Amino acid sequence: MAKILNIQSSINGAQSVSNQLSAEIIAQITASHPGSELIIRDLGKEPVPHLDAADFTAMRIPEEQRNQVQATAVAYADMLIAEVLDADIIVIGVPFYNFHIPSVLKSWLDHLAVPGKTFNYSAAGVPEGLISGKKVYLAIAQGGVYREEPMKTIDNIEPFLRGFLGFIGMHDVTVFRADGVSIPALRDQHLASTLGMIAQHAY
Repeated sequence: MAKILNIQSSINGAQSVSNQLSAEIIAQITASHPGSELIIRDLGKEPVPHLDAADFTAMRIPEEQRNQVQATAVAYADMLIAEVLDADIIVIGVPFYNFHIPSVLKSWLDHLAVPGKTFNYSAAGVPEGLISGKKVYLAIAQGGVYREEPMKTIDNIEPFLRGFLGFIGMHDVTVFRADGVSIPALRDQHLASTLGMIAQHAY
């Protein structure tokens, strides 16, 4: 069995393609790991608040110096980090909104980047990720097609997510992507192709 954390970030609920891809990934994982436990954090329904200066500061000052507001902010970030640490497999649904990830997903990531808890810097300034042993799946859905120039140059979400996740120690990342899902002539074909790749993957 495995502990699976599913991060959903779409505003489209049941109509979301990234959620549909995530659900298929989870179905394949649970088929290979009977008895798995699933935790869903739906950022579309319960957004993680964006960091402000007070939150950012609170996470970087000693515990004994925090006031109650700061302690509450740190406890919230600690809860999100604990969910990641407790999971064996993390499935992240990633819709492509205005050429980037949803702001609520970026906010979730911002709460994970806490020095001393998810990363450190060496004396030489080299970052060391502290979250290890996790398998991550990214379920990316894009309305348009960004495989060729000139659109390819603005498709930066996979490098960004791989870079961020690697920074905090999660390097084992598999990506499934369905593009063209807002184009009627392409949607069904591209979605079926991606679902087929998910079904054929070894879990």
